[in-house]
This record gives sequence, C-alpha cells and structure tokens, in this order.
Amino acid sequence: MLEVKDLHVTVEGNEILKGINLIAKDNEITVLMGPNGSGKSTLANTLMGHPKFEIAKGEINFNDILLNELSPEKRAKLGLFLSFQYPQEIPGVSVRNFLRTAYNSVKGTKLSPIEFRKIIEEKMNLLKVDKSFADRYLNEGFSGGEKKRSEILQLAVLEPKFAILDETDSGLDIDSLKTVAEGVNKIKKKIKNGVLIITHYKRILDYIKPDKVYIVKNGKIVEEGNIELVEKLEKEGYDWLDEVNEQLQV
Repeated sequence: MLEVKDLHVTVEGNEILKGINLIAKDNEITVLMGPNGSGKSTLANTLMGHPKFEIAKGEINFNDILLNELSPEKRAKLGLFLSFQYPQEIPGVSVRNFLRTAYNSVKGTKLSPIEFRKIIEEKMNLLKVDKSFADRYLNEGFSGGEKKRSEILQLAVLEPKFAILDETDSGLDIDSLKTVAEGVNKIKKKIKNGVLIITHYKRILDYIKPDKVYIVKNGKIVEEGNIELVEKLEKEGYDWLDEVNEQLQV
C-alpha cells in the first residue's frame, strides 16, 4: 500500500534521510522506532508533503501512485492521514466545525451541520468521548491526553486508507495511553486501514500489536523484524545498533 524507495530528504540543505526503504501494507500495523534525531518525524512530514522537507532522491508510492510532487491536500484526498506529535491549538474553531470542514474537503461532500452531527456522534460513541468535547475550541486548553484523543477522533471521522501516527503516545499517562490505543484498535478493526506508528517506546505496543517493525538511526533503516525486535530494544536500548549502522556505511 505504502512503499518508500531509497528516500533521501534534506531540510535547509542538510540531508536528514539517507536512503530509507520501507513497506507498510494494507490492514497491518507497521512500526518505526528510533532515537531522538534519527529522522522519524522527518519521514512522517515528508510522507504527508510538508514543503519544508525536500526529496533529493527516491520515491514515495501509495497504491501505485507516485506522491513526490503531490500537495498535502491531494495526499489527504487519496487517503493519507497524519496525527501530529504536537497538535496545534485553534481558538474560535470548535472540534465539530473543524472536523466537518475537513470531512467535506477530503470526501468531496457538502454536509450541513445537522447532517454531520450523526457522523461525529457515532464516532464519539465508538471512542467513548463525551459529547461536550465536540463544542470545545480545537485543542485550546486541552490536556496532553485530550489533544491526542482529538487526533484519534479525527482519524475515526475521516476514515483514511492509511494513518501515520507520529509519537501519538508522547507525554501520555497510562490511562490516556490505553484510551488512545483502544481507539486506534477499534478504528483499524472497523475500516481495516494501514497504520504506521512512529514511536520511541515499547509501551504503546503493549496495546497495539505490530505486524512489522523498522528501526531508523542516523537517517537509515538499520534493522527490521517483528515484536521480538521491540523486546530487544527494550532490554538493550539503541546503542547496540551503532555497529550495525557502521557496517551500513562501509
């Protein structure tokens, strides 16, 4: 479904990604792990088409469509979704109105507030989100957990073909983490989409089971495997990958 081939990405002239190869399949959980500064969020933003991140070489293919030159809006309409690591506050715009505007744009519809109400309430019931949440201004005054639940609500409403979750577990307490993970599992079960989870830690993977795991360090994929690879990282950290990375540079 999503294939990254020999992807090199620069930011302000500095090469951050140095030949990433990655495949994330439909109806599977793919995980990308790595230490700070390894290129995880750079990959997420590049996949979504952020103009700051320039592709110097390589390809991003989504369902056999080359994404390299497509705008973020066109990628969203194809079915890509990015959950931000640091969701922005938008004062004066309610969660309900924001989601209706996003839904109409991505789906190419013109649902009225009354027509959209049924959709958002169905998703809020699915995720066990209080109905008052929809009338609050987007992320304004939200706790860290509420901001992440807002992102998962967007995921549920938009029902993308492929979701990129960039450190969705960052800063969450254990209860919020469980709530977010449960939401992701429910959505995936319902719409059978592909999911790429980008994370530092194992803890979210205690609740969302990965089908494939990639580890990135210094802008390159240095290991790939399954949940056993995550267990090894938990015990040994990232230092053992230094030797692997040195071998790749030879």
